[in-house]
Amino acid sequence: MKTAIYPGSFDPITLGHLDIILRVASVFDKVVVCVMVNAGKRPHFTEEQRVDMIRRVVEKYPKITVDSSSGLLAEYSKKYEQPVVVKGLRAMSDFESEFQMALINKRINPDLDTLFMASSEKYTYLSSSLVRELAEYAADISEFVPAEIISEVTNKMQSGRITRSKNKQIQYPVMTE
Repeated sequence: MKTAIYPGSFDPITLGHLDIILRVASVFDKVVVCVMVNAGKRPHFTEEQRVDMIRRVVEKYPKITVDSSSGLLAEYSKKYEQPVVVKGLRAMSDFESEFQMALINKRINPDLDTLFMASSEKYTYLSSSLVRELAEYAADISEFVPAEIISEVTNKMQSGRITRSKNKQIQYPVMTE
């Protein structure tokens, strides 16, 4: 059984991510969406929240499971027989860093291959950070995230904006005569 592992931070999952997941599921016997803990990123949603959101989005697809890992992807993948890592590419700039990571993963786990999948054209500009920013400003994000999580993303980002606004000190200009 060929298993595809689709790793990412998914902070939050977007329709671009879901597009890749569903396309991968049409090719592989099993797809594991793995929420990875990236030491270089400070996520807005906890690991548990991200896993839960993804599970709700993919629950109707029996070939797709959701997991998380705080370790190296190359080590995590050893849990599966003949695993293939799938990475979505939005632009050539994504390729450079993902290619480097694929080579490192292959060095750590020689049985691990990486498959690069081009993003669908309508999602090439889409990122989780863009979704978070739009949600923070109460913009309609229904074209960017799965319906199952719209209110959760909007509420989370709105509460963060309110908290930051309350903590921000307002500086008034000093009037001189």
